[in-house]
Amino acid sequence: MQEDRMALRRWLERHADRLYAYLTTVGRRTGRPHRIEIWFAVADGRVYLLSGGRDRSDWVRNIRANPQVTLELGGEVHTGKARVLQPDTAEDQLARRLLVEKYRRGGELDEWGRTSLPIVIEFEGVS
Repeated sequence: MQEDRMALRRWLERHADRLYAYLTTVGRRTGRPHRIEIWFAVADGRVYLLSGGRDRSDWVRNIRANPQVTLELGGEVHTGKARVLQPDTAEDQLARRLLVEKYRRGGELDEWGRTSLPIVIEFEGVS
């Protein structure tokens, strides 16, 4: 168990600087997998995402219906559980800050960081 936890953390840390991750959710109506390319940030063994479409995004609706997701980084895929973060919490602010800092180019992402819906993916055995 400890080895699994450490291996997952190493996987996340090794790929934290990549531009994109590949998130697969389960379709809330069809039950079929839906894969998207998405910006992400990593902290403390967790992956953070922001949805500019907020609750209107299909992938967010899928997560609300079924939080089991897979995330692919560097050709390696792991299963996790995603959830929408509670507004105005420390973790909400962390997610926003990490993503804006990672992808900001001249300040144009400030509004995106303020108005997007933050999501966290937690992986079993990683604390």
